[in-house]
Amino acid sequence: MSVRLSGRLPKRDDGLWSRRLLAATVAAMVAVPMAAALFRVPRFDPDVCVFWLFVGVTALLRRWCPRQDARLIWRERVAGVDGTEPGLVARRSLAGWVDLVTALAWATAVMLVVTMALPADPQWARVVRLVLLVAVAAAGGLVAYFGMRFTGRLALTASGIRHGRRRYDWSNIDRVSLHREDGRLAGVRLRPRVWRSLEPAPVVGGRDVAVPEQRLAAAIEAYRERPQVLAAGPVTAPEPAAGADVSGRAPSST
Repeated sequence: MSVRLSGRLPKRDDGLWSRRLLAATVAAMVAVPMAAALFRVPRFDPDVCVFWLFVGVTALLRRWCPRQDARLIWRERVAGVDGTEPGLVARRSLAGWVDLVTALAWATAVMLVVTMALPADPQWARVVRLVLLVAVAAAGGLVAYFGMRFTGRLALTASGIRHGRRRYDWSNIDRVSLHREDGRLAGVRLRPRVWRSLEPAPVVGGRDVAVPEQRLAAAIEAYRERPQVLAAGPVTAPEPAAGADVSGRAPSST
């Protein structure tokens, strides 16, 4: 499957500079206060009970599956990898936001534990602590930057399917199918026409997207052979076949 990442230098006329500036401003507004707060955290002794409580809470959050019932919304200007174009957009789900916050919390907790294990006086230890604090704050800034840089978590445009920072070409999608993981729906699998690597077929959507898999699969299938329709004007994403469950949950047995 062809996955195109934006590794080229941005063009002056790609229409994304205002978006980049806004994203960079938001990233700074997140990273600077975060770094200032981390620098003020006093030294402490890690508590084993608190650690295991944190592990249990994050494990439960990963198993939590809120209802996904959003729809793909058409936007005239979708900020993508290399430019802006019309298309259908799916926002990030509540579970996706929770996963982001949980990942940052884990990175912060690990960093704090490591810095507390360092000696307080040597110069090298202070430098290492500073580097770790800046790295975690920068990670928070990057999360904020890419959250603002792109329109929605997932988008269908004439140039391809974008999920996060990855883009998949329509020309190499042979068919789509619902993907399951641990017995649960977990995105839409894009089967390529030509396999260019030994990696499994890519999966888009899933837990971090508010649109359920059935709706997303129906839309991808509808525009797979005619993606140019997405650039022609306002379009409404098709609904899945009658009787299909669009809640994003696996059907329960009775």
